Amino acid sequence: MPTRRALTGCFIGALLSIASSKANAFESTRHPGLFDSMLLRKLRLANRILMAPMTRGRAGVQRTANPLMAEYYAQRATAGLIVTEATAISPQGYGWVGSPAIYTEAHVAGWKGVTDAVHRLGGRIFLQLWHTGRVSHPDFQGGETPIAPSAIAAAGKTHAPSGVKPYVMPRAMTQRDIANAVHEYAQAAARAWKAGFDGVEIHAANGYLIDQFIRDGSNHRTDEYGGSVQNRLRFLLEVTEAVARVVPVDRIGVRLSPTNPYNDMLDSNPAATYTQAARALSRFGLAYLHVVESVRIASDMRLHFDGPLILNGGYDAATGAAALRAGEADMIAYGRHFLANPDLVARIRKGAALNQPDTSTFYTDGPKGYTDYMPLGS
Repeated sequence: MPTRRALTGCFIGALLSIASSKANAFESTRHPGLFDSMLLRKLRLANRILMAPMTRGRAGVQRTANPLMAEYYAQRATAGLIVTEATAISPQGYGWVGSPAIYTEAHVAGWKGVTDAVHRLGGRIFLQLWHTGRVSHPDFQGGETPIAPSAIAAAGKTHAPSGVKPYVMPRAMTQRDIANAVHEYAQAAARAWKAGFDGVEIHAANGYLIDQFIRDGSNHRTDEYGGSVQNRLRFLLEVTEAVARVVPVDRIGVRLSPTNPYNDMLDSNPAATYTQAARALSRFGLAYLHVVESVRIASDMRLHFDGPLILNGGYDAATGAAALRAGEADMIAYGRHFLANPDLVARIRKGAALNQPDTSTFYTDGPKGYTDYMPLGS
């Protein structure tokens, strides 16, 4: 009898080898606007304005969502969908001071307060699953070396608990490390579901662990997880498959960033890499694909992904509406605009001026620059 790993390998291989250019099989109007409702597979959303994930550092040393965070997200519940700030799936995946986690029952209870607050106001909210990989630091790991697909250090520095420090040389992951990480993603997804989230987003972008596997600038492996695009996508697909065993697959999104250089990332052929990623992910029937990218590569990815596409890339009201009208996306993600404008949906609808964010408070403690931005009419 074939082993479970062999069956998984066959499944992943089939996903990677089948191309799909079918028309999207989800509800959509021909020329939707920002304020049109939609079905995200089976989940009804009030509009097509998504609140993008934004790290804010208010979870404290316990890494636990708290009432202040519940207030922050509830203030923004009029978004068609909220995606939370990146949330660590395990102690080994943690790498940002004050960011939240989802690997203990206390974390589940903390996030339950957030989901309850958002749902009371009719909002929808997904949790973003995060492993920082090589851009963590031993200070976060009890002195242990961070893990990554290859022993390649990222250029730059991190804000470690004891101060700003250079990134260190990571330890190349063993096959056992990879299997453990896949399991941790699934465990975190199950806890998110228990905490009442409407779904989860797998963070495979912006230079974190899954992205480190995908791009050849950070993945120099010579086993089945490195080399060809097919091999470099294997970890992403194994994670997605594992998460889909504990959360309905139509409540799972994936975030990719084909050309974002953040965290010292690059790929020699992003168009080829990410169109193949879109094809492979299309076979799952995901809730959506969330792309941090200009239309240049995202438009090619759209041709190969059979499902809702979300674009994130500095859009304002006009450019976001234009992208929807042109069929370039099905939702538009807004980040900084939502940070300073909890009532962003109403402001866009009325053509009102936007508050400007206070950058000095992005990652500080307390409500200043977090929950004290004034709504319209104040």
